[in-house]
Amino acid sequence: MTGDQSDMVSRLKAVLPPAWFPDTTPVLDSLLSGLGSVWSWVYSLIAFVRQQTRIATAGGVWLDMIANDLFGASLQRNQNEADDAFRVRIMQEITRTRGTRAAIIATLTDLTGRTPTVFEPARSADTGGWGSQSGGFNGFAYGGAGGWGNLDMPFQVLVTAYRPAGTGIAYVSGWGGPGGYGVGPIEYGDEALIEGSVTDADIYAAVAAVLPTTAIAWTQISN
Repeated sequence: MTGDQSDMVSRLKAVLPPAWFPDTTPVLDSLLSGLGSVWSWVYSLIAFVRQQTRIATAGGVWLDMIANDLFGASLQRNQNEADDAFRVRIMQEITRTRGTRAAIIATLTDLTGRTPTVFEPARSADTGGWGSQSGGFNGFAYGGAGGWGNLDMPFQVLVTAYRPAGTGIAYVSGWGGPGGYGVGPIEYGDEALIEGSVTDADIYAAVAAVLPTTAIAWTQISN
């Protein structure tokens, strides 16, 4: 069954007793054509509504509504982001691992494109140990550069997240550089002028979203 008007007219006419009408029925056809037009619109509306209730087929503001329903304000469409790209991020967020060290690393890597540094003071693989020859996870050992362990900090982690490497803002450069202050149509700039930029607030929120409820992440953000 299709939803076009002629199909609707044919279906309506098929249920009428054929003995009631002659072979040529211009008045009846006109009446049924009006009804068919309405039902064709209803059919197309139902098909559209069904599309917008599925992540795989929703688009535009309806996809934004799905994201808001699932994640609130924590997952927003980036500026000029296409439906397909936003859909991929929604599915990633639904299936994302949470509550683990790996979850923090994966989440920040997806968000910023840069792998964060994660250090757990109560984890010997991060701190190394007395007499260790090769150190632990980060190559730390007594007398070597690295972080000291501390068993008084259970369920705590030190995270260094890195801001994404951006392409900058047109006509704006560093102080004293070409195109900077006093040069060009734009003189001052901030993160808001960078399309698709990741703010520090986004990074903090990403860590909080995958952190276990009772854990603490001491987070530092660096360039």
